[in-house]
Amino acid sequence: MHADLLFRGATVVDGTGAEPFVADVAVVGDRVVAVGPLPDVTAARVVDLAGQVLCPGFIDIHTHSDVSLLLDPAGESKVRQGVTTEVTGNCGFSAFPFARERLDLHADHLARIGDDPVPLTWHDLDGYAARLAADPPALNVAPLVGHGTVRVAVMGVDQRRPTAAELDRMRELVAAALDQGAFGLSTGLTHIPSGYGDTAEVRELVRVVASRDALYATHARATAGPGFAEVEEAIETCVAAGARLQFSHAAINEPAKWGRASDVVDLFERAAAGGLDVWFDVYPYDASSSSLTQYLPPWTQAGGTEGMRRALADPAARERAERELAAGWMGGIPWFWDRVVISRSGPGREDVVGLSIEEAAARAGVAPAAFTLDLCLEHGNAVQVVLFYRTEADMTAFLAHHRSVVGSDGSAVPLDQGGLKPHPRGFGTFPRILGRYTRDQGLLTLAGAVRKMTGAVADRLRLTDRGTVRAGAYADLVAFDPATVRDTATFTEPAQPPVGISHVVVNGTVVVDGGVQTAARPGRVLRRSVPR
Repeated sequence: MHADLLFRGATVVDGTGAEPFVADVAVVGDRVVAVGPLPDVTAARVVDLAGQVLCPGFIDIHTHSDVSLLLDPAGESKVRQGVTTEVTGNCGFSAFPFARERLDLHADHLARIGDDPVPLTWHDLDGYAARLAADPPALNVAPLVGHGTVRVAVMGVDQRRPTAAELDRMRELVAAALDQGAFGLSTGLTHIPSGYGDTAEVRELVRVVASRDALYATHARATAGPGFAEVEEAIETCVAAGARLQFSHAAINEPAKWGRASDVVDLFERAAAGGLDVWFDVYPYDASSSSLTQYLPPWTQAGGTEGMRRALADPAARERAERELAAGWMGGIPWFWDRVVISRSGPGREDVVGLSIEEAAARAGVAPAAFTLDLCLEHGNAVQVVLFYRTEADMTAFLAHHRSVVGSDGSAVPLDQGGLKPHPRGFGTFPRILGRYTRDQGLLTLAGAVRKMTGAVADRLRLTDRGTVRAGAYADLVAFDPATVRDTATFTEPAQPPVGISHVVVNGTVVVDGGVQTAARPGRVLRRSVPR
C-alpha cells in the first residue's frame, strides 16, 4: 500500500482510554487507513515519531469561535494546541438563526463573546456554513444553536415571557437548526437575553432537542444561596424533557461555596443513577472570563446596549443600577473588585486593559460600581473581564471526575492580540492538561487525559468517525513530546503558543509541521447525522 502520509514508530494513545501502544499510522486522503506495524507501507511523506505520542486531534467541546474564525480562519491559538474541531454556539450565543429585521440586535448580542463585528449576511446554519466554506478555517467547526440568538430573532431583547406564538416560533427555529445539522441547543442563563427565559420556556425548547436526540448544553443560571439550584434546574429540565445534558464549564464562583465541588458532582451522580445521560466540561484554570455586561442588573440590559443607554440616562435609574450592582452580582455574590481584571475595553480606553476594576476606578476617581457602569455604557457588550473567583482544588476535583471532559471556553484567535489580554485558556488549555495535570501532577493518566479531550467528546456529540485513531476514522491527529509538552500562556502574557506539539493534522492535511503552522485551511463545518 502507498499512503499519502505515514507516521512511523509513534506511541499511539487512541482516544478510547486504552493503554498506549507503539504503531505506525497511515493516512490516505482525509482518512486513517491502517494502524499497526506497517513495514511494507510506503508514503509520499514519512514522519518519524519515535518517542512522541500520536493521538486524535483535540475536540474542544466548549468554544466561542463563531465569529473569530470569520475574522481570521487560521485559528492559530487553538491549532497550535492540537485542537482540530471547535464546538461553537455555546452559552446561548450562535451565529444563526438571524432575523433580518434585527441584525443590529444580533450584532450587539454577539459582541458579548469578545470579537470585532462582521457583516451578518446569512440567516441560518446553511448560510453560516456557506460563509465559512467560502474562506475555510484551518480546523473543523461543529455548531450548536444558541437560545439567546433564537430569543433575539423572535423577541428582540425583551425582558418578558414569550407569547404562545413566539414560543412556537422559537421551537421552529431550534428544530430547523437541528434539522440542518446543529449538534444541539445551548443556553446562557446568566447572559441576556437567554437569562430572560424562565425554566418553562427552556424546557419547551429542550423537548425539541430531545425529540431529535441532540445535546442540551447549559451555562447554568447563577444564583447566590446555600445550595446549587442552578445544577438542579439543569438536571430537572433534562429529566422532564428526556434530553441528554452537557453542563458547561463546571465551577464554583461563589466564595461561600468554595470547596464544595463534591456536592456538585454528587448531584450529577445521583441524576445519572436515575437514568439521566449527564456529563460536564471544565477548563484547567481558577479564573473565568466573560463580558462585563453579564454582571449588570438584568433589567438594565433590556433592548440591548442602546436600550441600556436610554434607560440609564435617567438619573434615578442610574442611581438604582449603581446601588444594585454594588450590592453584588448574580443575586448577591460579593464583589472583590481587585479580582476582576479588564481584558478588553474599547477604542480610546486601551489604558485600562490589564488593570483590575479597583485599580481602574481609583485612577478615574470614582467608585468601582460607577466605573463599571460607565465602561459598559461607553463600550457595551464588547468589554471583557477575567474574574479570579474560583479555587484550584474545586477545579481539579471537577477535572479528575469520570464524567468530565475538557472544553476551553475560549476562541480560536491570532497570537497577535494587539495589546489585549484575553484569558489564557484560549491559548493553553490542552497542553496544560497534558503537562501540568498529567505529566507533572499525575492527576490524570495519559490515556485518560487524551480520552477527555477526544473520544469522550466525540461520544457526547455522536461523532462516530472522529475522536479516535483507527482505520476508517477521519485523520484528525496531533503529535507531541510527552516529556516537554506544556502551556506557556499566562494571565499577564496570554497570547503565547505551547511547546512540545510538533504536528497537527486536520482531515488528512498537515496544519502544524515541526511546530510551525502551515497555510493549509482544510477545516470543514461538521453536521450532526440527521435521519432522513
